[in-house]
Amino acid sequence: MSLAYVVPFLFVLTIVVFFHELGHFLIARWCGIKVVTFSIGFGPEIVGFNDRYGTRWKVSAVPLGGYVKFFGDDNAGEAVPDREAAAGMTEAEKADSFIFKKVGARAAVVAAGPIANFILAIAIFAGIFMTIGKQTTSARVDTVQAGSAAQIAGFMPGDLVIGINGDRIENFADMQRIVSVSAGEPLSVEVDRGGAHVTLKAVPELKEIKDNFGNVHRLGVLGISRSMAPGDIKTQKVGPFSAIVMGAQETWFVVDRTLSYIAGVFAGREAADQLGGPIRIAQVSGQVATAGFAALIHLTAVLSVSIGLLNLFPIPLLDGGHLLFYGIEAARGRPLSERAQEVGFRIGLAIVPDVDDFCNL
Repeated sequence: MSLAYVVPFLFVLTIVVFFHELGHFLIARWCGIKVVTFSIGFGPEIVGFNDRYGTRWKVSAVPLGGYVKFFGDDNAGEAVPDREAAAGMTEAEKADSFIFKKVGARAAVVAAGPIANFILAIAIFAGIFMTIGKQTTSARVDTVQAGSAAQIAGFMPGDLVIGINGDRIENFADMQRIVSVSAGEPLSVEVDRGGAHVTLKAVPELKEIKDNFGNVHRLGVLGISRSMAPGDIKTQKVGPFSAIVMGAQETWFVVDRTLSYIAGVFAGREAADQLGGPIRIAQVSGQVATAGFAALIHLTAVLSVSIGLLNLFPIPLLDGGHLLFYGIEAARGRPLSERAQEVGFRIGLAIVPDVDDFCNL
């Protein structure tokens, strides 16, 4: 793999992993848990330092992830904590230990990683909206392809789409987001045609579309092009509050689109070849980097949402699996037996390599 792919990939992954682990770290410190190690990457240490609390911050040789190691939880994320060894701790050591904290504190520490990913994404999107601005194109139809779903539905050049299935459409991107995930589904489209409101019934077709990098995507399309007239294109920079709101909306869109896509894969409506693991992410990172730094930062936000969402899946070894165990512990009043947890982790270990591919971009 060339440096053109490796460098952008490591840039994106390092930012996402750092903030994920930082979420775990900060809440652990807040809960009085001693953090032994904060590592970006795995394997032998390349460089590092100890902070005044005794935490070893380091960069390790294999830059494909990272971890936070808590006092008294030496095998976190890999096996059931060694409670027999923990039983030999002093009371002072137990007070600093992760496994002796109440279930609510442990759950908060685990949930903080994915939450940090969502916060990072919102911050990046908001920053883009404040500095670069949000360019929008009105949902005005320029051309209608012959024989397309749009022509069958009765679209005409100059139509301004103002609503789909009751949802207000502000711009062409709003319309694309709905249409792209609605292949084969009937849509009620409201258009403004010379001041008169007209309702059209359209069924997007599923087609393979190539992006600027040659990647093929299967999307729903109507068969129309947008108007590029000066009056239909706007670039708007927004204030901090509006930017945060828009950043949260953009983050939710990525979550919603990812869940819809994964559900479609399991239901057989979507093709799984649109998913990608580390190699695919590296390829996309390299491609996006050629479009500029802003595009790479935008990809970082999207990947951060995907990593946060993936980690919330209730699968042992992922954060969501730990949260599932903690939920059971809270309901039962005591944790599952070590044997039950060990079986769960073994199942998770078998599943996780495949689940990694669900980091959909």
